[in-house]
Amino acid sequence: MATTVRVPGLVITEHEFSVPLDHSRTDGAEITVFAREVADPDGLDRPFLVYLQGGPGHEAPRPSRGTPSWLPRALREYRVLMLDQRGTGRSTPVGTLTGTPAEQAEYLTHFRADAIVRDAEFVRRQLGVEKWSVLGQSFGGFCTLAYLSQAPDGLAEAFFTGGLPPVGRHPDDVYTATFANLLERNRQYYRRYPGDRDRVEALLPLLDDGAVTLPDGSPLTVRLFRQLGNVLGTSGGEETLHYLLERDPRSPAFAHDVASSLPFTGRNPLYSVIHESSYSDGFATRWSAERVLPDEFRTDRTLFTGEHVFPWLFDDFHSLRPMKETAELLAAHEWPRLYDADVLRECTVPAAAAIYANDMYVERVFSEETARLIPTLRPWITSEYEHNGLRASGDHVLGRLIDLVRGRV
Repeated sequence: MATTVRVPGLVITEHEFSVPLDHSRTDGAEITVFAREVADPDGLDRPFLVYLQGGPGHEAPRPSRGTPSWLPRALREYRVLMLDQRGTGRSTPVGTLTGTPAEQAEYLTHFRADAIVRDAEFVRRQLGVEKWSVLGQSFGGFCTLAYLSQAPDGLAEAFFTGGLPPVGRHPDDVYTATFANLLERNRQYYRRYPGDRDRVEALLPLLDDGAVTLPDGSPLTVRLFRQLGNVLGTSGGEETLHYLLERDPRSPAFAHDVASSLPFTGRNPLYSVIHESSYSDGFATRWSAERVLPDEFRTDRTLFTGEHVFPWLFDDFHSLRPMKETAELLAAHEWPRLYDADVLRECTVPAAAAIYANDMYVERVFSEETARLIPTLRPWITSEYEHNGLRASGDHVLGRLIDLVRGRV
């Protein structure tokens, strides 16, 4: 089913597909996958570029003229297909799940990058496309690497932005590295805004007393508050946190702004329950971030954490409590491999990756290891941008990657 509308400067076609929940069981349950095709009015026959969003658990951007920032550059050469990854947006979103925790956990084992790739291949065949290009931002890059491992024959080009994941490494390696990056970001933040440590120390007793309540009714606990460190890995993140701490902590604005800045909330529950699994290339996570949390973060309550899922999250956030048992089961689940190093070593698909030198979320050293596996991949290692470089300067970042793949630089 497809519906086309014209808005200023764009032709937008909406597609819905019924796909198997489990692609290995085509006679089983089905879910809906939604994709929005965006084209320049003069480019309706251009090749496809599939955009895969970060997360996991976030829908694709909702486009308008000039938004997102990389779209105008993309539309000069492509039609863009913005895929709402399964479980997000209009693709049978994960919300309140039915059944027992074991049944819910089994259902959610079908929402990782490998299933998203099979959805994309299903859509490609339905649209009659021989090959298309893929642009993966953050977790979308994890999906892109899985694509190169599982179905490279469907790809003409592959672009990664801040999302070239490790291959075969244990999640503990990942979270040990990201905590080290985050500790340095905390130090940088307090060097820039030394007075904010006093603000945080004054705020902690209020939080201990339950004096601040989030819009969903959850008390803002200290450990929830500390997850605001997630913003420190984006451009302007230090200022975002500083201006938030300027607010009166008893004001409605403070509570609402905190809620909108926290990484794991009830808006996208899928993000909370399967985030660690995105790093599980053949392992069970067993609450990896909780297990490797450095002593500095355990003893100093003024240090902010970030994109790290902890088991207590499903106690502190009221809207996530219904998924507590399900999250425990998924943490114990032995996940299959996502990537095939042997296939990647034989890759013939032209590829380029923006690797951000100071990326707080995706460890640069591990990204470089993966880049060396892929003979056709040209890495662009830059300190010019943070993890959100594609959103901050999409025209330049995407243009650079296209030039790398085409051999223009």
